[in-house]
Amino acid sequence: MSAGTNALRNGLDPLLRPRSIAVVGASASPDKAGHAMMQALDGFAGDLFPVNPRGGTILGRTAATGLGELPGPVDLAVLVIPPQAVPRAIEEAAAAGVRAAVVCAGGFAESGPDGRKVQEQTVEAARRGGVRLLGPNTSGFMNPVDGVFANFMPAAAALRPGTVGVVAQSGGINLALAFLLERAGIGLRLGVGLGNAPDVGFAEMLDFFADDDTTTAVGLHVEGIADGGALVAALRRVTARKPVVAFKVGRSDVGDFARSHTGALTGSYALTRAALAQAGAVVVDGLDEMVAAVTALRSVRLPAAPRSATGVAVLTGQAGPGLVVADALGARGVRLPELTPATLDRLGDLLPPLTYQRNPVDTGRPSDTFPDVLRLVAAEPGIDAVGVYALDEPGVLDPVTAVEGAAGRVLYATGGPTSAIERHRARLAEIGVPLYSGPGDLAIGLAALVSDAAARAVPDAPPVAAVRTLGRDLDEDEAKTLFEAQGLRTMRRRAAANRAAAHAALDALGGPESPVVVKVLDATVLHKSDVGGVHVGIRSHAELDAALDAIDAIGTTGRPPGQRYLVEEQAPSGTELILGGVRDAVFGPVVLLGLGGVTVELGGPGAEPVLRLAPLSAERAAEMVDALPPAVLDGFRGAPPVDRGALAAALLAVSDVLTAHHDITEIDLNPVRVTSRGPVVLDAVVVRTPKEENHDQHA
Repeated sequence: MSAGTNALRNGLDPLLRPRSIAVVGASASPDKAGHAMMQALDGFAGDLFPVNPRGGTILGRTAATGLGELPGPVDLAVLVIPPQAVPRAIEEAAAAGVRAAVVCAGGFAESGPDGRKVQEQTVEAARRGGVRLLGPNTSGFMNPVDGVFANFMPAAAALRPGTVGVVAQSGGINLALAFLLERAGIGLRLGVGLGNAPDVGFAEMLDFFADDDTTTAVGLHVEGIADGGALVAALRRVTARKPVVAFKVGRSDVGDFARSHTGALTGSYALTRAALAQAGAVVVDGLDEMVAAVTALRSVRLPAAPRSATGVAVLTGQAGPGLVVADALGARGVRLPELTPATLDRLGDLLPPLTYQRNPVDTGRPSDTFPDVLRLVAAEPGIDAVGVYALDEPGVLDPVTAVEGAAGRVLYATGGPTSAIERHRARLAEIGVPLYSGPGDLAIGLAALVSDAAARAVPDAPPVAAVRTLGRDLDEDEAKTLFEAQGLRTMRRRAAANRAAAHAALDALGGPESPVVVKVLDATVLHKSDVGGVHVGIRSHAELDAALDAIDAIGTTGRPPGQRYLVEEQAPSGTELILGGVRDAVFGPVVLLGLGGVTVELGGPGAEPVLRLAPLSAERAAEMVDALPPAVLDGFRGAPPVDRGALAAALLAVSDVLTAHHDITEIDLNPVRVTSRGPVVLDAVVVRTPKEENHDQHA
């Protein structure tokens, strides 16, 4: 067994690095899953025991009829048996001294109530017996470094050992990633399919990789999450030491918040991706992207720095591929700073005069000056990483010679015969330089370096316990008062209990040159504009009466006749934003910053809501503001520019109120208008009771 790991703190050695294995349900029939598992484990260097109630010989090994017949305790039992037989088999395994089990069968919690009951019985038996459990509903795991292939696919036993770990919710994705890594020439340290994961799950496996000296990078595949807090905490532990690349499935899932304004903007897909990134992972859009990202990050990791402070240079021997790389980096928000005049002068001496030299740097065609050009570009103070593309031209450029002295900051891509690429990959790997076979993957790798550095650059606030209770539903006036106490600005307003008070409020706040806004004031009406409860531009008492008549016509079933009103100064024009918060069932408190009004027309990167787990730190709030589109920050269509500090303070206020009150499930400050005097809250909704109890009021 490999000695390349520290002592594991979570007790997974018997599961993942066993010295002895029993396959319960082993079979001599080639068409049985128990036979495939035995084939995959046939090369295991430790003791391997087939177990079948009929006995016999399986792959040259005499089968025991039960675990109790084995010559001694075994570390791992792999159960390839029907689900109904699993709870009893776990009890027998515990009695025989087995320390861990892989349950491969499906038909458990994923199949319905009956399967859920069997899973609960299985987990209870494992806990009573002190047996660690992988699965159920998993194809197992592959550990090429330690020579353990407890997986249904015998071909997986040929996977080369490497330094990239994989944690996949799906056994099929676990295998797919393993073979993609193999094709990329990287190899696998350990790949685990979690299945239903009632015991060994994301957190346990991430802690394994955090402590494992052999692992240099981790790929994470996520379908759904039961305990977001545990996953985020484990991710933060591992990303502090080594990079993680995550892929979340479920782009079309809108989550459980579709009935609310703020909640509809989160969605479990968007929120999960945001949480993974906030915890330090590089989030990608597919498996091929994951492989390209870990190819870079397993060898190169830049110091933590904001995205805007990390500079990348592109050096290309052919202009077309270099343009592809530069264009892809620009689309991902990666900065390609211009080179300094001194460097440009020196490049002018080294390169033909018609080549582009500012960044990207085009050499026209590789020549004997190529290594000098690379070293010169890599030495630039504003350049943190260099992406190199050069077609394989024998006798023209040797990749290893070209990157000498720049390893640890360079990613290399080439095109040419497969045999040549594989030869270059092996030689470059020896000096720690990743190799790609195309410009697209090179751009993904460079972007991953920048994203990983940025993910570690912003500190998060420590968790806080909610110690307050709101105690009752708040109307808009009370909700605004709550946030005024947190330092947020609102327009002058008066709550009116009757029409006479509303007319008095108009006299006090408005007039022909100073219009007011009149709203229904009712804590149960959450979306007032949808039911005719908001009227703007009111200047006269006649206009006010018309507005009050419309408000009084709103259905009042179960309420006394008449309405309460809110009369408020009308705010000056400006860009409209949405600030909000929700208490997510998986991740807990979440703060949202989004575009409102006509600003949503901007589209493109940054138009989607910015989501972050709360509590926010001051640095995290500032990072949320910086994630808005530049057109919004600088002033959209003549609107005032955003006061970044004031907007960040408003986000902190939302975070503080949400995390301090355990009975607040949603906050919706919508819109918040950016004015020359800073952001102003124009409407405020605080939802205290669960949304399921309030959905009839969500117009």
